[in-house]
Amino acid sequence: MPQYLSPGVYVEEVPSAVKPIAGVSTSTAGFIGIVAEQLAVPPTFSRRTQKITGADGTTQTFDLDAYPVVTTPDTYEVRVGNQQVAAALNNDNKNEKSQVNLFDAPPTGAVITVEYTVDSRRGVELGEASKTKFPLETKGLPVVTDPNWFNIAIGDKAAGARRFEARIDNTIGGDGTVSATATITEEIPEALKTKKVFADFRTFQPFKPTVPAKQAKLCTNFTEYKNAFGDFSLDPNHRQLTHAVYGFFNNGGTRCYVARVTKEDEISSALDAFELVDDISLVAAPGFTSLKTRSAIVTHCEKMGNRFAILDGPPTADTLPHLTVVGGTGLMPGRTDYAAWYFPWIKVFDPVAEKYAGIPDGLVAMPPSGHIAGVYARVDNERGVHKAPANETIRGALDVTQRLSKAHQDGLNPKGVNCIRLLNDNILIWGARTVGGDLNADLKYINVRRTLLFLRQSIDLGTQWVVFEPNSPALWQRITRSVTAFLMNVWRSGALFGDTPAQAFYVKCDKETNPQSSIDAGQVVTEIGVAIVRPAEFVIFRISQMAGGGA
Repeated sequence: MPQYLSPGVYVEEVPSAVKPIAGVSTSTAGFIGIVAEQLAVPPTFSRRTQKITGADGTTQTFDLDAYPVVTTPDTYEVRVGNQQVAAALNNDNKNEKSQVNLFDAPPTGAVITVEYTVDSRRGVELGEASKTKFPLETKGLPVVTDPNWFNIAIGDKAAGARRFEARIDNTIGGDGTVSATATITEEIPEALKTKKVFADFRTFQPFKPTVPAKQAKLCTNFTEYKNAFGDFSLDPNHRQLTHAVYGFFNNGGTRCYVARVTKEDEISSALDAFELVDDISLVAAPGFTSLKTRSAIVTHCEKMGNRFAILDGPPTADTLPHLTVVGGTGLMPGRTDYAAWYFPWIKVFDPVAEKYAGIPDGLVAMPPSGHIAGVYARVDNERGVHKAPANETIRGALDVTQRLSKAHQDGLNPKGVNCIRLLNDNILIWGARTVGGDLNADLKYINVRRTLLFLRQSIDLGTQWVVFEPNSPALWQRITRSVTAFLMNVWRSGALFGDTPAQAFYVKCDKETNPQSSIDAGQVVTEIGVAIVRPAEFVIFRISQMAGGGA
């Protein structure tokens, strides 16, 4: 109590007896995917930005990570700090490197920013026209197969040589390296068969992710993801992660953390990075369907206590009952109420696949977990976490990899397989159950489990002020008032079932929940009960015929 030493009027600030509890975010996702140390991206995305730190005051030459660089004026800009400086770009053909050379030595530790355009067009001599098939030197990068981006000419020299129709084939080896072959498909006149063959072609561009492996990177839009992890590519693992993040934002997501690994066995390191990020509430590894990986994700969510896993099933299943067999790749995960899984995969449009992979309609099969995480976020923001993320359209999904009927789902839904179905020309999420379904009893619905996680995390963060306060009835009353005020708002939002607050929840923090033994142990115990709304999963209308009555 303050001391008053002289007469006067004293105005004091008195803290409120009710400490407000704010609801935490439930829509921030964490994605894990395989992204190699170097990718090949289409040449249409040619503008690059690279930052280099000067190690000392004498270093003037810095290696760039892309080759070759366009060195003509207005194709590059070099800055030291915020000041543009004079510099030259050089291509080292022998060492396959490009370098930026500053005319003046930068200050010690200065950050040099280089914006430049990469030119992947190659003009080479292949040999004589006595044969029609030629290997191309591409540094392991695929060649763009669009006819507008390559041509074959036969003559004494490249200038003025006669053009011929040709085809380029990219072959991916078992180690992931790419070899390209040019084949002349047009008949060659006898007079030209002793002439030289010239090729003018363009490869995909090398791209190195700017985020080290096993680190979490915050992305608030798809552009931030592209700058850090690369745009759409032909790499199958990178494609799955890229479409997942794109689908997340396209379906209503606003914030996600992305961690890349170089192989699936490293997923535990990515999950360790996620432990350092408090606001992640959804976790997914698009396309990872092995039992070991899914178990690691679920274990992580259960350990953190505030996260929910979204798991992918197999793309298709020849025998649907096998989906519910526990264990094995692509089969049902172990029963848990901290995760949901979805079957089958969805088909989405891929611009790179359409233009460069020989897929006429550009439709590729993708795991749905990223798109579904976006649906979770959309429903949370529009309706609330208590609304089941089901009977919702998956934006960007144009088809499914396997059509399912009601009869199919009758055997899958009770066991917790959430089906993605084509209904009324819409691709809909047609299930809202945790893994295990009916076996999870009170926690068999996704929205019930996620609402409990929301309440737990919100109350946890909103009552940190209680720690080290005097453990007395006055404290118990303050806790009761704060939690009651929070749950009152939750009830008004429609998340709790009941016509009155007393029917929807109760908060008990008194002498009964805090006996002397708990007080002596330094504990303050609050008992909270909530009645969470369940989804109307089975809508039944009972119709009977009645006799017509006269007037």
